[in-house]
Amino acid sequence: MNTLTNEKRKQIIGMLIEGMSLRAASRLADVSFNTVTKLLVDIGHAAADYQDRTLRNLKCKRIQCDEIWAFVYAKEKNVPSDKKGHFGFGDVWTWTAIDADTKLVPSFLIGNRDARSARMFIEDLASRLASRVQLTTDGLKVYLEAVEGAFGCDIDYAMLVKTYESSQEETRYSPAVCTSCERKPVTGHPDPAHISTSYVERQNLTMRMGMRRFTRLTNAFSKKVENHAYQVALHFMHYNFCRIHRTLRVTPAMEAGVSDHVWSIEEIAALLPEPTFGPRGPYKKKDSRPTSSQPSVDNQRNAE
Repeated sequence: MNTLTNEKRKQIIGMLIEGMSLRAASRLADVSFNTVTKLLVDIGHAAADYQDRTLRNLKCKRIQCDEIWAFVYAKEKNVPSDKKGHFGFGDVWTWTAIDADTKLVPSFLIGNRDARSARMFIEDLASRLASRVQLTTDGLKVYLEAVEGAFGCDIDYAMLVKTYESSQEETRYSPAVCTSCERKPVTGHPDPAHISTSYVERQNLTMRMGMRRFTRLTNAFSKKVENHAYQVALHFMHYNFCRIHRTLRVTPAMEAGVSDHVWSIEEIAALLPEPTFGPRGPYKKKDSRPTSSQPSVDNQRNAE
């Protein structure tokens, strides 16, 4: 059975990290579309699993959280009636948390913008922290119950509530103008000087620039939510471990003490398990007789 060489894996993974589409990567790497898709699934799963195991007991002090919109399969208004209400069709939100000091992204989640996703996201974030932190979120109300359930009183939590010019936070081509920001302490004693979501909002821009699936007003959106999640996992694997932050001069993982060196694309590719091949099953001869749903050419001609 044919397998990709390590050099070819590195080439394709590098293309996906830089935001190239699956079909463009398959053309430039001269491999089939299915091969690129399978590699994305495998490396995305491996990247998510590695970060889940490694990003634990983090000594963060200031965390900012936000959620970024995208859509899968079709925009919400264009989703067929038989698929409406099913996750993975229409609006999909990526919940992200960033350490304001190390710029590490310790937790992310693909879900809806509802209380259930907020609870899952905040509980996962809380399980990765070693000590009390100051947390800042936007004014989304579902954070209140989620933070209380995950942290209790052992947190300094505040909301940054923004007021916009129009009733909608976003118009078609650009965000509405922010007219005011109100800092609302919720739990503990958050430092007013650090009640901010600037870093996590800048991280949202990094995602839109680095992943073609998040680009607005294109047909490059994800068609399957599973592939969407695998691409996000690969993006954050590269962001945390490979990409040198211009301000820190090291990677976020190095600044957080999680890694001692800058990772290469080869090391990400090495997360993939070695392929195993079992014995081939017995050969089954294909039945060439036409079925009722697939009439033969002669029958079609006779019918004409």
